[in-house]
Amino acid sequence: MNPIDWLPHRAPFLLLDTMLSIEPGLRASAQWTLRGDEWFFAGHFPGRPTTPGVLLLESIAQCGAVAVLSDPAYVGRLPLFGGVEHARFRRQVLPGDTVTLECEMTQLSARGGKGHGRASVDGRVAVETDLLFILADLS
Repeated sequence: MNPIDWLPHRAPFLLLDTMLSIEPGLRASAQWTLRGDEWFFAGHFPGRPTTPGVLLLESIAQCGAVAVLSDPAYVGRLPLFGGVEHARFRRQVLPGDTVTLECEMTQLSARGGKGHGRASVDGRVAVETDLLFILADLS
């Protein structure tokens, strides 16, 4: 499943390669493979490329956005960050890693919601967080 079927994001800021599962309005999972030629590795950090933590948070948010936007009740809406809570970074994500992303909605209403997400590599958690979002109209 292709994330561009639901998300308005495009390269270089689409941080999902494929959707693994979608339960509309409830949860989604996805994968993002870091090839090593991504725009951010050259400067983060020269000689020791590491995926920026904020981009891992964004990739979790994009996964959660698919869970929301795949629900017909939210067509034409755009989830925007409202906050990040309890973010914990457990390991680095490096070039060549395939990141598995998961996000489950813990609250969802017409105005916004909250989701719990994680990014892991080879079954080891790299980031875990709670994300708050508002729902804006696309127009």
